[in-house]
Amino acid sequence: MSATQAAIDHEAVAALADEPLDWRFKAIPVSAWGKTAGGFLAERPRLADLGTPLLTLDAPALEANLAAMAAYCAEAGVELAPHGKTTMAPELWSRQLAAGARGITVANVPQVRVARAFGVRRIYLANALVDADALRWISAELDADPSFEFSCWVDSKRGAETIYNVLRHREAYWPMNVFIELGAPGRRTGVRTVDEAVEIAQAIATLPMLRLVGVAGYEGVLGHDASPGSLEAVRGYLHRLAELHSRLLASGLYSSDVDTVWLTAGGSAFFDQVVDVLGPLAGPGVKVLLRSGAYLIHDDGFYAGISPFSRGIGKPLTSAMHGWARVLSRPESGLALLDGGKRDFPFDEGLPTPQRLHRAASVTAIADQHTFLKFDPLEFDPHGEPEPAVGDVVRFGLSHPCTAFDKWSMIPVVDDASAADPRVVGLVRTYF
Repeated sequence: MSATQAAIDHEAVAALADEPLDWRFKAIPVSAWGKTAGGFLAERPRLADLGTPLLTLDAPALEANLAAMAAYCAEAGVELAPHGKTTMAPELWSRQLAAGARGITVANVPQVRVARAFGVRRIYLANALVDADALRWISAELDADPSFEFSCWVDSKRGAETIYNVLRHREAYWPMNVFIELGAPGRRTGVRTVDEAVEIAQAIATLPMLRLVGVAGYEGVLGHDASPGSLEAVRGYLHRLAELHSRLLASGLYSSDVDTVWLTAGGSAFFDQVVDVLGPLAGPGVKVLLRSGAYLIHDDGFYAGISPFSRGIGKPLTSAMHGWARVLSRPESGLALLDGGKRDFPFDEGLPTPQRLHRAASVTAIADQHTFLKFDPLEFDPHGEPEPAVGDVVRFGLSHPCTAFDKWSMIPVVDDASAADPRVVGLVRTYF
């Protein structure tokens, strides 16, 4: 199978091992500069060989999470196109595709360019596409590579007409697959009502360079927890998405040459609700596509509390990411300042949480380059666990992989994050 026929260009992914290491990668020690990524790993480095601050991935957790989601989708009878913007790591995308993912979802055109650079064959742009230059480039990619499949969202007649006009003027050979996106009042993009969405579908039917292949939505904006109220709001939205699909199907508004109509939704918080509501609509010629992205990395914060795997549908996922920071200063009793900060660790969905320390220790604030670790000195046993001292390294649980990965261009993978001094077994390259 050639690189263009495969789900991703495996040769391009493998070539990442030949990338020279240098000052560009803050996770890489000076001693590794001038070596390739593969050469450095061949030396079997340890966590202690790396500096701080640091973000690492845990190899066993990655494998377990990957298998858990693949098994869930297979049992539920749904397809998966994980959101690649979570990691922007082609090596991890390759593993997700190998585990059965249908394609990779992205959020914007720069992310499409990364995916194409690594030969991703099936890309879902979960957004409207109205940039003429980007449309010309993607259309040219489609014409040049018959194995390339691309889809984007549409939520307005003008957006559909923009795609049509660009493709018509460049005399594109291949039409563009589009999904009508249904949104919710006050939320992100997407048509606000089912009636308006049907009108847009009718307009698309008059534009020969567009193929309406399905309906799309994102239920995650309707709830930020798993409370009954949030679940009710999510399910109500999904029922509206189902209504839209049914009306389009009954009206014959999906493109006539489409073999399979797709219903796509599903972030990493409520994909079980997507399966419950949209799953029964699947059948001959109709399939459900999830776009969950955070499951592979998971976390010790937001997703640990809201993931369906934490709500009883299966074995809970395990956080595959950890932060590591070194104590720089002990200027006051009960306070330690560490060398990791907002430029290193996510903080939008909760502060880092110290692990393998006394339960009385907690992070109270995080600055650009410092973490404030507070603890009660009286709670530390002088004959047991000592207080954090200058030079000590503390491991942290983190919340929200999307805003963890974008701070690191290369992330070490360790064989066991719980070991005293784990071995580094991989280096994951990201492209943000």
